[in-house]
Amino acid sequence: MTAARTVAQEALAFWITGPGRGALRAEPLPAPGTGQALVRALYSGISRGTEGLVFRGEVPESEYSRMRAPLQDGAFPFPVKYGYASVGQVEAGPAPLIGREVFCLHPHQDRYLAPLELLLPLPEQVPARRAVLGANMETALNALWDGAPCLGDRIAVIGAGVVGCLVARLAAAIPGTEVYLIDTDPAKAGLAAALDLPFLTPDAAGDRLADVCDLVVHATGSPEGLAPCLTLAGFEATILELSWYGTKPVSLPLGQDFHAKRLKLISSQVGSLSPARRARRSHSDRLAMALTLLRNPLFDSLLDGEVAFAELPDTMARLAAGEAALCRVVRYD
Repeated sequence: MTAARTVAQEALAFWITGPGRGALRAEPLPAPGTGQALVRALYSGISRGTEGLVFRGEVPESEYSRMRAPLQDGAFPFPVKYGYASVGQVEAGPAPLIGREVFCLHPHQDRYLAPLELLLPLPEQVPARRAVLGANMETALNALWDGAPCLGDRIAVIGAGVVGCLVARLAAAIPGTEVYLIDTDPAKAGLAAALDLPFLTPDAAGDRLADVCDLVVHATGSPEGLAPCLTLAGFEATILELSWYGTKPVSLPLGQDFHAKRLKLISSQVGSLSPARRARRSHSDRLAMALTLLRNPLFDSLLDGEVAFAELPDTMARLAAGEAALCRVVRYD
């Protein structure tokens, strides 16, 4: 633990210091400059998949530049201050922002300076705790822009993690769609019910949905989860890959009916705007829309518990080692 600090002059931040290791470190906190505001964190969210890869040191060297978070400090592999789901209250800066609750793509830190253009005031009816899902919702929104589902489509989402659940819930709001949430863990049926979605195990999905889906979304984060997508996709359907594997190799049986079914396998990544929207939307527009979509209280079911900021090093170690979780919320007291 760090020594006592003067709140106005120092902040406490979470740094990843080595493979599977993290620590809270005190660092200087200057007064806000032109174009900046000082934010006191209320909550932050842990993006278990991506942050787990970073915590374990599994970011490929080729991706060091592309993987940088907007307000990251340090450099890959270590030491690095990484994260992008902070919600706080503005303490100093332009008068219209003081006292406002805002979302910011900032790492886990109790107080921080941020450029004004990266601070988005929370929409009405979006509580601060739920707003930590903003970055995940932005990923889901971009995915649906990429996947381009249509009215009446039959859609399978494989992987009932946070992003998979968000994609499924958004897709289900499109009139006429038939959306199924699929996961190897039968206990996820309760989560699907909380989101008002039908649930299937992979075996049941293979029996019911083989060769009939218009869009199959893969969001398990596991290479083994991608192959079943080929079975569910119908003729000339699209398979949308949302998982990112870091240094893990991926094997896929493309020698079966992949070509005969004329399947389309495409990727989606939130670092770039979907080509379908980039001419008319900015990154800020997309994030603002994502926060607005969080007005639905059903999304509270994706927040699976809180930890105090002081517990974050141990919590990250457990999550990176495989502890089951959806979005673990970090609370700043």
